[in-house]
Amino acid sequence: MEKSAVLPDNIPVKRSGLSPIVIIGALFFIFGFITWVNGTLIPYLKIACELTSDTESYLVATSFFIAYTVMALPSSWLLKRTGYKKGMAIGLFTMAVGAMVFIPAAEARSFNMFLAGLFIIGTGLALLQTASNPYAAILGPHESAARRISIMGICNKVAGIFAGLIFGYIALKDADSFEHNLLSMSADAKEAALDELASRVVVPYIIISVMLVILAIVVLRSSLPDINDDDRGEQESADPLHRKTSVFQFRHLLLGVLTLFLYVGVEVMAGDTIISYGKAIGIPLSTARFFTQATLGFMLLGYIIGIAAIPKFISQEKALQICAISGVIFTVMAVLNTGYVSILFIALLGLSNSLMWPAIFPLAIKGLGRFTKTASALLIMAIAGGAILPLLYGGISERLALSFDKATASTQAYWIMVPCYLFIWYFAVKGHKIKSDKHSY
Repeated sequence: MEKSAVLPDNIPVKRSGLSPIVIIGALFFIFGFITWVNGTLIPYLKIACELTSDTESYLVATSFFIAYTVMALPSSWLLKRTGYKKGMAIGLFTMAVGAMVFIPAAEARSFNMFLAGLFIIGTGLALLQTASNPYAAILGPHESAARRISIMGICNKVAGIFAGLIFGYIALKDADSFEHNLLSMSADAKEAALDELASRVVVPYIIISVMLVILAIVVLRSSLPDINDDDRGEQESADPLHRKTSVFQFRHLLLGVLTLFLYVGVEVMAGDTIISYGKAIGIPLSTARFFTQATLGFMLLGYIIGIAAIPKFISQEKALQICAISGVIFTVMAVLNTGYVSILFIALLGLSNSLMWPAIFPLAIKGLGRFTKTASALLIMAIAGGAILPLLYGGISERLALSFDKATASTQAYWIMVPCYLFIWYFAVKGHKIKSDKHSY
């Protein structure tokens, strides 16, 4: 029989052993698998759909991540109506529908249809993330929230590594020779070859869709508790500092939204552009297809460090400061070097980015009480940074290519990461602090 317990931050939650954490861990695994396969889909769809530029191929990330901005607030509304558990199940079913769209998209070799499928998957993920991130953040003491989210991050990045390896083998194992052979094929032979390439994703996405439906059923039948953050809001409202009428009155939350926007942007750039970047500087695609896994590997290392060090040896605020400064250093080193050395520093950004989400999210929602669901939705909207910054990188790279060779242009475009990391550092040092003066909002 489940027992109700009050956690240190006064949120009443039903205890049910490890099952809530296990289920949330499984959901984060799904997030990682679905999200990080985009790094492989970008060069794959550029070939299969005969796209003319890298920037156009980055619309893969744009269509996927922009769904978070469009759907996050509706997700918050839906969660208030259904509760966390039913909302997460609906999100999983939605993702299954998006995965099935890949079947007609592959048959028609329609890039727009692929983008539609990605948008639907992103819509489901927006709902899932809006619900699951507060779970990971508040199922325990605030001081160790970054540690719990780091554990979820390991599930996420391990899944991303598997996704890249599996889809890289399926879709890009012979990409270099395939592109070379296309140049000498007749029109009919070229169409047949491209159709075969496009069809490679059909079976994997059918499997993904079935697994999503099964997980949705598991979530519905699980003992996963609903978090009653409204009760916490009522308790906090007794404090004059928390007598707020709008979520927009919390300055640290608004800065957190912008910080998360920039962080997701640089994280997606490091993971999703690195394959195309490797190809641009002359590295064969058969080798470059593994570069996203290198980035994720460094992120995984960072999460392990976070679990061991936070909060025992270092606070989540200090960890965020260190990560932001290292992001600046690794970006500068990537731009100032060439070849595999430059690739190494882009991959090392995975280490810098690893502890940012685990630190930013709990710092941004701290002390929000009944506004937690809406605040979570705003933070999920900030994931749109992954839609906009990679596209901005591609646009800058193409503009620079008018004056420089493609390799130099692709390298120099990474300078846009530096101000992003500097703002993240500001949030870690000062921006996350809750203001006591009501007029400061």
